[in-house]
Amino acid sequence: MRGTAVKVDVMGVQFDNVTMQQALEMAQTLLERPGADYCVTPNAEIVYEAMHDAAFAQLINGAALVLPDGAGVVKAARILGTPLQQKVAGIDFAAALLDVLAAQGKRLYLLGSKPGVAEQAARKMREAHPQLQICGTADGYFKPEEEDAVVEKINAAAADVLFVCLGAPKQERFMQRHQAQLQVSFMIGLGGSLDGFAGNVRRAPAWMIRLQLEWLYRLCKEPKRLGRMMRLPKFLLAVYRRRLSGGSHG
Repeated sequence: MRGTAVKVDVMGVQFDNVTMQQALEMAQTLLERPGADYCVTPNAEIVYEAMHDAAFAQLINGAALVLPDGAGVVKAARILGTPLQQKVAGIDFAAALLDVLAAQGKRLYLLGSKPGVAEQAARKMREAHPQLQICGTADGYFKPEEEDAVVEKINAAAADVLFVCLGAPKQERFMQRHQAQLQVSFMIGLGGSLDGFAGNVRRAPAWMIRLQLEWLYRLCKEPKRLGRMMRLPKFLLAVYRRRLSGGSHG
């Protein structure tokens, strides 16, 4: 499967029903065609936000690739009777894509997080992938009126791929707003992934990820996430209500 995938509607968000390998194959197809295609990786919190913001939902569904980042989305799809093949976490997808970029000699630009984090992530990426070409970095602390200058900097670096780590919905809006200006082939919204690549934020142990308890690990590490995470039970309640009402899409 290169280029297209069956879509699964989860509360109005159209996810590509792909495995990790299929997602990588689709990304390679997008890399080869003209235009700055963008990829989004919504979790349950983001889908819940999109349920209450039609413009944001439209922006997500306008992406060339929509990957289910999180057990909550996979569970919701199963409840609605339209199961997804698997969770494709954004950071895992991006990490696997680094192998492809290194092998193909593609140029990567890192945008987002606090000052210094993108540079730290770049160093770690180069250590793991000596052939990887990282052509530039920039932090995410820029004002709206500075966005055009950020785009010019990315274009001047002749990047093929752009990791946009500004958090949702800022990163999705940035990619969609500058899609026509950006001269990259492919860009991905990756939230806080640069901190993960930089080694500043440790991921949950493999056994917790396997048991779909990564959310609990994050909550223990960052108690301030509790407010955001309360969207998950609200989201699942809405999913069950949709299922009981006989609907499978929104």
